[in-house]
Formats: sequence, structure tokens, C-alpha cells
Amino acid sequence: MKAGIGLRWNVRRFGGTVPPERQLGKDAVTALLIHGCFQFGASMSGLFLNLYLWRLTQDLYVNGIYNIIVFLLTPFAFAVGGKITKMKDRMVTYRLGIVTIAIFYLLVVIARENVAAWFIPFAVFNGIATGFYWTGYLVLMYDVSTEQNRVRFLAVNMVVFNSAGLIGPALAGFIIQLSGGLQGYIFVFLFAFLMFVAASVISFRIPRIVSHHKAYYLKLMGLVMRRNALWAKGLLAFLVLGLFQGIMLFLPNILLFQTVGREDHVGYLGVFFSALTVGTGYVISRRVGKEPVRKFVLYSSSGIVLGALFLLYDVSAWTVLVFMIAFSICNPLAVNTLTSYYYGLIGKLPLKGQLRVESVVMRETFLNTGRVLSIGLLLLLSGDLTSIWLPIVLLAMAVIQFVLFWLIRE
Repeated sequence: MKAGIGLRWNVRRFGGTVPPERQLGKDAVTALLIHGCFQFGASMSGLFLNLYLWRLTQDLYVNGIYNIIVFLLTPFAFAVGGKITKMKDRMVTYRLGIVTIAIFYLLVVIARENVAAWFIPFAVFNGIATGFYWTGYLVLMYDVSTEQNRVRFLAVNMVVFNSAGLIGPALAGFIIQLSGGLQGYIFVFLFAFLMFVAASVISFRIPRIVSHHKAYYLKLMGLVMRRNALWAKGLLAFLVLGLFQGIMLFLPNILLFQTVGREDHVGYLGVFFSALTVGTGYVISRRVGKEPVRKFVLYSSSGIVLGALFLLYDVSAWTVLVFMIAFSICNPLAVNTLTSYYYGLIGKLPLKGQLRVESVVMRETFLNTGRVLSIGLLLLLSGDLTSIWLPIVLLAMAVIQFVLFWLIRE
């Protein structure tokens, strides 16, 4: 799809009654196209990588430790990626992330069942690759959007992200079920590798930005936190969000597989959940003006807690389904709202936007700290999927999301 065509599609499809200042530019559309290709591959591979490890080991600890290592390494990769972004450009870091993720899944294809034996080195590699990718993309999202259209850009990004995720899980589940055994997983990872290569090629449509501001102020961010209490609370909000996200990034697919018993059914359910998220994103994208952030966070937290309560009754197919429906509708509302809110805070920091890279690094550090803490708590209290502590920890992390209401301001 050419950028001009993408722009016309953007204006026609999403901009019919949208004021000109809220419509998306060419680079914004290209960024969404790249991220769509990336997500199509990631929705196939990432969705089933944790399930692949589970099928190989039947050990929740392997999945938990794998994700803890990924989330521990990601902030360090963000710090290095931030330095590269400041010295070179965010597109250099972004392309480096896409390429390293592609190499990661190529190595998974080569290693096959040996991934389980070498899951620690694979987790290290994945953490570094993921950190580079998201450093570049989070800075890019700030650069291609404005204060006037950022809420809408993030909502359309959610639609594209999950629309790509509609086909990916179903296709991956179908391939795995059709191939039988574990061979189907290898085909899925190979296809994901090709999608990441395509995303890397398309990324050259976005030009680099030549900047003379190459100083990296990461060491001074502690001082900025002390001077700007609102920004510091925004960072704490992402730590709280991470407490719930950490568990939800790997546990749902394992629970679904345990209750429905087939990978293709997990994939088809993934399509359904993504469709709900797309619907949420579309509704947000049609709103005019800024969203009521505290109200959105309150709605999101309430819906997720209500869904998690069903798991206390029983962890079965229908309760997991109800919980995932609530999560798919409500969680994107909180993530989109917090991201837009935080980008607004970045614009008010000193040096007029020169701290955007450092702010992205700090955001990821707090987010991943929450993720590691929640997964560590889950492994400490719940050694397997039958433990009563599993739904209790999940519900507790959901209830903690209400703290977000007091950490943000309109």
C-alpha cells in the first residue's frame, strides 16, 4: 500500500467528520502500516510462544521465569536504545528492533524443541530485541502525532494493532492444528519471521530526523521526578498498570488451552477478543476532543475486576471466557488513556520535547518493574494452574488498578 493511498484511506475512513487538525499525516499512516505488519507476525508468534514452552515443559515456572527475564532485560535495552536514538535517530533503533526480533524467531525455528532447554538465553535475546523495537516505536508515535490528534492516533493504532491480531491467531491456530504435534509451531514462527522482514523494509519510508540535540539526560531523570510530582505519579501509574499486565501477557493463553484443549480454538478465541478490542479502539477514535482520563480508568478497572471475580468461583472455560471478554474491552481503554496522558506530560517537561526519549525509557522501567513483581508473586504463591492462589493473585492485581484513579489528573 503506498503512503498516499494509506493517507486517503485514513482521511476517508477515519476522518469523515473529524476536524483537519485531528487527521493523521503521511508518516503517521506509514508508522501504523509498519506496526500492523509487525503485529501480524507478533500475534502469530508471541501468542503461541508461551504456549509452545508450556507444551514442551508443562511447567508454569518455565513460562514465568522466561517472562521475568524478558521484562528485566527490556528496560536495559530501552536505556541502550535511547542512547542510540539520541545519537543517531529513532528509526535506527526501530529498525534494529525489528531485525533482532526477526533473528530471534529465526533462531527459534532452528532450535525447535531445544528452545525449552535454552529458554534463558532465548529470554535474554527476546528482552533486548523487544526493548529496541519499543524504544523506537514509542518515540516514533510521539513524533508522528500532535497534541490535537494524539488521542485519535493512539486509538487508530489500537485498531490497526488488533486488526492485524484478528487474522494472526486464527491462522496460527489453524496451521498448528493442521500440522499436528509441535511442527506447526515452527511453521508459525517462520511465517512471523517473514512478516518482521517486511516491516523492516517498509520502515525505510519514514525519513530520519537530523537533530543537533544529542545529549542523553537519563542520569538526570531522578531530579526531574523530584521537581515534577505530576510526571512522577504518571510513572507510578505505569508501575501499577504493569502489576496486572505482567500476568496477562502470558497466562491467558495457557488458561484457554487448559480449558478448551486445542490450539486452533485458542487462536479463534484470540480473534474474538481482538475484535472486541478493535471495537473499543474505534469508539475512542471517533471521540472529539480529549478523553476524560480518570473516568476512563475507573470504567476500565471496574470492568476488569468484575470479570476477574468469576475466576474465584471456578477456573473453567466459561469463566475464563467471561474474564477475557471483560479484559479485551476494558484494558485497551486504560492503556490508550494512560499512554495519551503520559505523552501530554512529556510535552510539559523542560527542554521542550528533548526529554521524550528519556521519558520513554523511564516509562518502560516502571512498567516492567510492575510486570516482574506480579509474575514473581504469582510464581511464589501459585506453583501450578490448579492452585487457588492463581485467581486470587489475578483478582488482587486487578483491584490494585483502582489506584490509577488517584495517580492521574485531568
